Amino acid sequence: MKLPVVIHRARTGADEFRVVRPARPLPRAVLVDHDRYLGAYLDQEAARSIAGLWTLAARSPRSLIHVPLRTPHSPDRAVPDSAGARLDLVLLHHSLQFAPSRWKEVRARLDPGRPHTANLPEANRTDPPATRHHRENRDLLHEHVRAGTLFMTGSAKVFHETAHHFLDIAHQGPTHTGTRHYCTQLHANAGILGNAREIHIEYCAEWT
Repeated sequence: MKLPVVIHRARTGADEFRVVRPARPLPRAVLVDHDRYLGAYLDQEAARSIAGLWTLAARSPRSLIHVPLRTPHSPDRAVPDSAGARLDLVLLHHSLQFAPSRWKEVRARLDPGRPHTANLPEANRTDPPATRHHRENRDLLHEHVRAGTLFMTGSAKVFHETAHHFLDIAHQGPTHTGTRHYCTQLHANAGILGNAREIHIEYCAEWT
């Protein structure tokens, strides 16, 4: 999979950060805070792009993967009436030990960036290994919400093992247009979430 991205740099004091964004906007993609859970509503192109960016997070432990998602567009009748705030998304490896409180400053200092094409393997659907439910499992996703942004922090392994959810939406969603509903989720019982809420991921073909 070839994924067009833009690589930005930002310097704050003695620290320099590498921030990767999709090269093209994702106008038909929103991430909504529903309080008890998070909802991602995506068309086919956005789902495929986020699958690639999720995979890139597994392969780029020194980068922050920033996905702007607070667009003015809305899926047609997909978001519940009780929808909360819309959020952007940042994916990052836990070894960066990046404090979300620094994000506003980093975001404000990003340079114009340079185009790049990431060559990525396709995300494959795999069954979670048995160790996922072992008490010593540390390959978990953790979340923080700061400055209108959801930060998902995890290991390369957990990003690699969960990218397929978005690819599944991209491949299967368009085949379910008759029922107008196809979804998957990062589930609390799957052994992939630490200090994080479930994420409901829904295919949405029609947008306003």
